[in-house]
Amino acid sequence: MVYEPRFYRDWTLSETESDLASFEAIVKETDLFIRVSSAKKNLQKKAINSILKYRRSIEKYISRHPEFLKALAPVTLEKDAPSIIKDMIECAKTCNVGPMASVAGAIAQYAGNDLLAYCDEVIVENGGDIFIKTNKKRLVGVYAGSSVFTKKIALEILPEKTPLGICASSGTVGPSLSFGKADAVIIVARSAILADAAATTVGNAINEVSDIPKGLDLAKTIKGIKGVIIIKNDKLGAWGEVKITVC
Repeated sequence: MVYEPRFYRDWTLSETESDLASFEAIVKETDLFIRVSSAKKNLQKKAINSILKYRRSIEKYISRHPEFLKALAPVTLEKDAPSIIKDMIECAKTCNVGPMASVAGAIAQYAGNDLLAYCDEVIVENGGDIFIKTNKKRLVGVYAGSSVFTKKIALEILPEKTPLGICASSGTVGPSLSFGKADAVIIVARSAILADAAATTVGNAINEVSDIPKGLDLAKTIKGIKGVIIIKNDKLGAWGEVKITVC
């Protein structure tokens, strides 16, 4: 996996989120940017421990089942699979992709849920894939490379809709594998694991602006998806429970 600096994080330090404490938790390729409602405890250490725990589970499983790492299609769920692997395999099957398409969302969600034992608000961002539990309205900005929509729009997230996964895939930005050329496909779902896998599936279907309607129709067929935004060049398509606001 190729690491890329998370330059977009410099845009997130706004007055609307000054009520949250911020820190990074990094282990090898896993680089989480985390915001929590409590700064009284060393939650960074707890976040790193979570990363180590779940990375260890994934790495051990891959050592026993090496096909899990590079599969581009759903794989069989083995009896010895830990819970994070089970969730990845099940969500990948729903979206007809390989299980590693959901790894960033999986680590964000599992680490975020661990932290919720110590605070009541958590936002975990892992390479553009987000797990969020919030008590107030938040805005999640959109980065879509050279598209005119970059830094111009955001998703409005209401507290009663969380916990929530908000995950992005791009064929023009970042190191993630995509067979499409979308500037951004953003999926909203209760599960960040499902949202991550679905973003890959829909992203694979977008090569031209004319593919946007097809991508929206595809997203509608994925059980558990609440909404989708597809951006290609200067065009945007959206469906479902997504509220877009101008920044």
